[in-house]
Amino acid sequence: MPTPPYRTIVYVDGFNFYYGAVRGTPYKWLDCAALFEKVLGPENQLVKVKYFTARVQPTPHDPQVNQRQDTYLRALQTYCPRVELVFGHFLRHRMNMENATPPPATVPVFRTEEKGSDVNLALHVLNDAWLDAYDCAVVVSNDSDLAESLRLVKQQHRKLVGLVTPGAPARHTSQQLRQHANFVKPIRTWMLRDSQLPSVIPGTTIHKPPRW
Repeated sequence: MPTPPYRTIVYVDGFNFYYGAVRGTPYKWLDCAALFEKVLGPENQLVKVKYFTARVQPTPHDPQVNQRQDTYLRALQTYCPRVELVFGHFLRHRMNMENATPPPATVPVFRTEEKGSDVNLALHVLNDAWLDAYDCAVVVSNDSDLAESLRLVKQQHRKLVGLVTPGAPARHTSQQLRQHANFVKPIRTWMLRDSQLPSVIPGTTIHKPPRW
């Protein structure tokens, strides 16, 4: 078993993190590396943050959402060298779904799904264990589908596993994930507040969008 400080890679399920921790807050212009250094403390030497996301599509309700996201991702790539972006993709399609208050029996809806990010995250956790790239993997998600990859990391590679549940304590940590974790850490509001990117990224024209 390694001794601290542990070489640590943080794996962020961007969709899960956004909706669990920062949506509806003034803290979306976030320096992920600074945040997770605060969350994890001195026992963990932060090697990298792998941020798994997908490029969103504009909607009639929010036609500039993709521009804000693109600005943020460019800011991360420019200002935070330890943050690596890994992209899946979004699918938005029209479908009929059962109506909760019929008639009619079904209603047409647009359904948006993020594809690939959970699989990519699980594969990177496993591959980085094979490469001995970390002593400790910290997963920022509450997706129970990741449980098997965490089990293999602990059983086959004897790595430490940490969990950060976006939205905890109001959102309960998945028991399927918790059973494979050496520790579970919360994200405090002050950590988000004190981990913001500069409003203007130095040496660039990238700046925080007004609505953020």
